Amino acid sequence: MKPRILVTREVFDDTLAFLDHSCEVESNQGDAAFSPGELARRLADKEGMVCCLTDVIDADLLQSAPQLRAVANIAVGYNNIDVAACSAHGVMVTNTPGVLDDSTADFAWALLLGAARRVAELDATVRAGQWKGWQLKQWMGVDIHGATLGIIGMGRIGQAIARRAAGFDMPVLYCNRTRLAAEIEKRLNASWVGKEELLKRADFVVLQLPYSKETHHLIGAAELAQMKPTAILVNTARGGIVDDAALVEALGAGRIRAAGLDVFTGEPHLHPGFLALKNAVLAPHVASSTEATRTRMAMTAARNLVAALAGDTPPNLVNPDARRQTRAI
Repeated sequence: MKPRILVTREVFDDTLAFLDHSCEVESNQGDAAFSPGELARRLADKEGMVCCLTDVIDADLLQSAPQLRAVANIAVGYNNIDVAACSAHGVMVTNTPGVLDDSTADFAWALLLGAARRVAELDATVRAGQWKGWQLKQWMGVDIHGATLGIIGMGRIGQAIARRAAGFDMPVLYCNRTRLAAEIEKRLNASWVGKEELLKRADFVVLQLPYSKETHHLIGAAELAQMKPTAILVNTARGGIVDDAALVEALGAGRIRAAGLDVFTGEPHLHPGFLALKNAVLAPHVASSTEATRTRMAMTAARNLVAALAGDTPPNLVNPDARRQTRAI
């Protein structure tokens, strides 16, 4: 008998076909996010699930899903999942690393360029019919080439962002828990520094690190005060890493020049102050959203789940200790 699984949000037809070959699939192709109660009800008889960052997988939900053996998250980050609780219940958790690195890095640069050259403001001006002709001192932005790029979080995506800096002749400063190998630093023209030094020296600060209790409000009022008044902040990581209220205040007061943001605390809701700021470029958490990348993400999650339910070790297992636990099935 095929294992029963739940796919919590809309996925691609090829993904469903792949899952259907090995599993009995209930899918939410209507794509309306389940409430916690509805998610618990639908998981009550399921052995696996393909979920997204909009789904909260916590201890209470696990209690309502006694047969659950594997959770396949369509994302690299998994702060929507209580991994420790899953391990305690013998539930494997997987993610989708590697497949979205370059697409996310591309979008980080889109935000960086858009904020530096005021693209959103220019577009709005032209569309509103407010452009009256060329002027020497009109809509001046800041140069990217030759500026100093600071990256906080130098994993796969951070390194992909740094590689693109070579085309702009930018030296790279990076802050990371562990230092990269010397040959990687040389290849990326990157120097390992502390967070305070990076904030003081960088013309552009890009955040690309996981969200956790330790990184909550890693960038707050004190950190924003350390940045150059001409600096630009880009966040393509997770909401909560930045204190949004402090950032709204700093942008409004001109303490930093601009920001490019793809993620927010409490999204899809966001601090209302952002909407009044012309120096904030805002995007709806789409850094990985290309057709090719999102397709690979969904298929990676599907392959992870099928492997886990077949009794194999899935390729992207987050919590290997879960396999040592037992769970009633």
